[in-house]
Parts: sequence; structure tokens; C-alpha cells
Amino acid sequence: MCGFAGFLEFAPARSHAESTRLIDQMTNRLTHRGPDDHGRWLNEPGTVALGHRRLSILDTSQHGHQPMTSPCGRFVLAYNGEVYNHVELRRKLLQNGASFRGQSDTETLVTAFSSWGIARTIERCTGMFAMAVWDRHQQSLTLIRDRLGIKPLYYGLTSGGQSRCSQSDGSLLFGSELKALRVHPAFDATLNRGAVSRFLQHSYVPTPHTIYSSFRKLPPGTSLTISLSRKLMSSSDLPNPQVWWDARAVAQHSLSHPFADSREAAIEQLDESLTDAVGLRMLSDVPLGAFLSGGIDSSLVCALMQKQSDRPIQTFTIGFDEAGYNEANHAQQIAKHLGTDHTEYYVTSDEARDVIPKLPAMYDEPFADSSQIPTFLVSQLARKRVTVALSGDGGDELFGGYNRYFHLRDRWRQINHVPGRQLIAKLLTIPSHNLSGRWQDRFLYRANLLGTNSARSLYQHANLHWSPENDLVLNSDNADTTYWNQNAWLPSQNEIEEWMWLDSVTYLPDDILTKVDRASMAVSLEVRVPVIDHRVFELAWSFPFEWKVSGNAGKLILQDVLSRYVPRAMFDRPKMGFGVPIDVWLRGPLRDWAETLLDERRLRDQGLLNPEPIRRKWDEHLAGTTDWHYHLWDVLMLQAWLDANP
Repeated sequence: MCGFAGFLEFAPARSHAESTRLIDQMTNRLTHRGPDDHGRWLNEPGTVALGHRRLSILDTSQHGHQPMTSPCGRFVLAYNGEVYNHVELRRKLLQNGASFRGQSDTETLVTAFSSWGIARTIERCTGMFAMAVWDRHQQSLTLIRDRLGIKPLYYGLTSGGQSRCSQSDGSLLFGSELKALRVHPAFDATLNRGAVSRFLQHSYVPTPHTIYSSFRKLPPGTSLTISLSRKLMSSSDLPNPQVWWDARAVAQHSLSHPFADSREAAIEQLDESLTDAVGLRMLSDVPLGAFLSGGIDSSLVCALMQKQSDRPIQTFTIGFDEAGYNEANHAQQIAKHLGTDHTEYYVTSDEARDVIPKLPAMYDEPFADSSQIPTFLVSQLARKRVTVALSGDGGDELFGGYNRYFHLRDRWRQINHVPGRQLIAKLLTIPSHNLSGRWQDRFLYRANLLGTNSARSLYQHANLHWSPENDLVLNSDNADTTYWNQNAWLPSQNEIEEWMWLDSVTYLPDDILTKVDRASMAVSLEVRVPVIDHRVFELAWSFPFEWKVSGNAGKLILQDVLSRYVPRAMFDRPKMGFGVPIDVWLRGPLRDWAETLLDERRLRDQGLLNPEPIRRKWDEHLAGTTDWHYHLWDVLMLQAWLDANP
């Protein structure tokens, strides 16, 4: 795993030596992503710069040094991620007369660019990656992000902000994390209030937006090509990203071409596909292990790793003394059954809370999924023994594992048959104006759900923290996203199927994968996610829905595969989250910290948020009348981030 950053200056802004110093300063902010090596490439005027930090995984020699130039001299690549099938691609290139100096997947990529071009190469890749490719012939930059958004890529065009440059000196900045881009003197730190509003709804800033108005996330499965000769004055002048892998089209194709054999054959096929996906991700020249929570997904990944290993694999889990948050005993049973080399560590509450001050710098923009804390802690534990770890993320989205799917399906079926429910919903809003506190919130919440006109709308509103009706962010609009654009959703007659797809393209990349990437990279650990191999994605969507979900049970076919390796009694239990007791901490050891960040005068002076609903929820939470810790954690993470990024 690595990190990269770079810039294109559309008019000369500094000397070559100054540009060299600048790109080094930018990539130095990414040392945690790549502590083993660093490199840079600049064109002669210094108007184009690529910088790289390397975490050596495949071919740890200098033959894997980046940025790397293709054998033909045309392409220069800075790259973050892994291409797991690079050995297969290399074999084809050798058959076509190519030669190689080392064994890295980076060299495979640049050689393939020379032979096949960028687009055809990327389509052949199985892996996780974010790339910046400079074409010296075309004088153009191409940014590329993997199919499901495992690796991050930020970009933006800025013409001023904090810069000394004139309005004509536009700069395109790009990289793995925003903190590297902030170093550039042209960085524009204007806050995106629409993104703040969406963050408080979802606990993350949704793609393509970032917390800054001038910067964007490149969407999963897309690429963006920008020519140095084209004068760009503002972000609105940037071309739209081009889709090279479309999750909706892939799912639709699989649904229209369903798996044609028996369920037993499907179980066998899924076993083979996951075994191959896991096996490819075990390719490493450094120590490798896996996270093991004891749940279905991580247990299956570990089982398939152990199946393909000639020695005990290394597995890692953290435990908590709080029973409702502890799965360590389940993980230990699975590890013992599989025969893994298991490391378990029980985290104290003080150790968990000590992570909180690190979060704003770690996540670069506001992020409020509190499982970020245990994710960092298990990454830290694993990094003491390995450099690469496999994780089971993605199983809930692909195979219907979230409890909310069943709860909201039942809720929709109940309210959909209520006569005159839209009128009742309007009537419920009338007394809410005369109520205060939690009763007003409850009336409005029920009115919103009862008034929804579709299962899609129900899902949209039921999964929010701060709803759009709160008017929490002052002088803000609500930025457009896939989540709120129902026309972009996968059409299906099954509401849970639509929700699963939506989560796969929103919640999965913007929350789950972002959480894992930042937490693991903070300790220089590479995490690989075999369950969302794109071939597994395609296969999963070809299965009949009832093979994945029945009644209030999900991931049925995954359980069928796992039962080949682990007795059902070891994993057949209610699903647990991977969390910490934020609700209790806010009333106890975190109370003073939270009170400072939620101070009414501070909020008013800031001019960003309306203090009244925040203070009301804080008072009710402290009194124990209502648990508002999800809402409050959103605001606290925003405030902590603002303090860390003035």
C-alpha cells in the first residue's frame, strides 16, 4: 500500500527547484501510507509533478520504486494499491515480447500501458487501486479509481484561496489524502456547507463531494483525463469522470442472467470464487494475516486463507470488557477450530478513548462512524506482527446481512397498508410544533416515515442521523448524491435488493472502506478485502434473492459456504456491531471534552451550525431521557475536525 500526490500547473508558477521542494513536502504528509521509500517525477518546466510514498509489499527492492516510467518512456505512474492478477498479466506480456527488471505489479502496469494502453489495461486488472498516469506524448493526466472504491483519490482545481498565484495560474491538485493537497500554496480551504449538511445526515461526506468546495472524490469505477494544454479556470471547468466499470449495469446484467444451476452448485461456485479471491490476496513478500471478529465474513476469509496455507495463518482480534461490545471469545473459538496463530488483546476504555484525539488527522475530513476506534486498535495490534491483513468487509452489502433491511422491510409493509397515511402524517406534524425536545423529534420522525411514498424513500429517511428538516447547517443547501437520486438506483421488485445495491455504492465505499483504509494506513498496514472482488460481486448478484435472504436471516449462502469449514454452532448467533460505548462515555469520561466542543457561545460564534437543536439533544442525553449519541458524535467529530484544520 502506498500514497501519492501531485499537481499540474496550467501556467508556470515557480521554478523547477521550488516545484521539487513542494512535491516532496506534499508527499511527506503521506509518510504513514508509505514509510519504506519515497520518490518524485517532474517534467522539465516543473509544471507537472508526481510524488510517491511506498509501503513495500511486492518486490521490496528498488525495482518497485515509484513514480515509474514505462519501457517505451511514454507513461509515468504513481499508484496506490495492489493488482492481484499481475502475474497473469505479466505472463501475457512476456508472450508478446515484453521484458522485466523486477517482480512488482507496478512494473507490470506500466509495461501493460505501453502494450495495451491505459483503458484496456485497467479493464484487465483485478485489484484495489488509485492511480495517476502522466502521458508524456499527449501531455495529459489520467486519474483512475478501482471498481468499488477501496482506495481513495481526491482532486480539485484551484485558482486562488490561500495562493499567491494570479487568477490565471490554475493548479490541479490530486492525491491519496487531502492533507497532502493542503500543503500546496494554491489550496483553497473554503468549506463546503452542503457537504457538511450531508455529513451530519450520514456520518461521512458522500462521494463525489469533499468537505472543501473546490475538491472532489473520484467516484469508484471511473477515470478522469485532463490535458495540460487545456486552460481550466475553476472546478466547474473540469470534465466529468468517465465510467469504466458500472456497478448498476453489472448488477442488472447479473440479475437478467441468473445463475442457471442448483443451489448446491451455487455454493460450490461461490466457494471456488471466494477461495480464488482470497488466494490472490495472499500474494505478498512481507508477513500477512487477517482480522478475525468471529462473525460470518471474517471467519470465512480466515477459513479460506488457512485452507490455502501450509502453516497457521496469523489472526487478530481485540476484546472489550463490556459484554455487549465483545466478540473476542467467539473469535477465539473460530481460531482454535481453524488452527490459526491467534493474537487477542483486550482493550481498556482508556486505551480506546486515547484514540479519539488522533481521529481528525487520521480521517482528513469529518468522519463519525464510531467503529473507527476499534478498527484503528485492531490495525495497530496486527501491525506489530504483519504488514498485510485481510478483512471480511462487504459481505453484508452483497449478501443482505444488515438487520436494518429486515426491520425496514417489515415497517414498509405495515405502513404501506395504512389507509390515508399521508394525511395522518401531515396531521402528526401539527402537534409537533407545540412540543419540545424528544417528543417533537419522535413526532416528526414518525410523520416522515408514515408519509413516505415508497420503500426507497423510507430507506432514505430511516437511515439518517440529522434529517434535512433539522436546518442544522446555516446557509446551506443539500449537495446532490446517489443516495438522494432515486433515478440512479438499481431497479428491482425487491426492496431489500435495491437497498443492498445502494449500500454497495454509497455506504460501503464512503463509510466502511474509508474507515478501514484510514485506520489501517495510519499504522502503515495494508488491508485487503476479498469478499468484494468484482467477480464475486457479479456472481452474488446472479443468485436468486432467496438464496441470500429468507425471513429475518441474511447471508444464507455465505453461511452455507462457511459451514463447510466451521460448525454452524460457532457462528449461528445474532449479529453484533463493531463498536464502543460512546453513549456511556459521553455521560462520563468524555463529558468535559464534549461540553467544550458543544459550548453554545462557541457554536454561535462559529456561524456554521444552529446551536439550539444540538444543545437540546446534549441536555437530554446527559439527563438519560434519550440516547442521542449518534447525533452528538457527528457534531463532535465535525467540531474536533474544525479545531484540527483551522
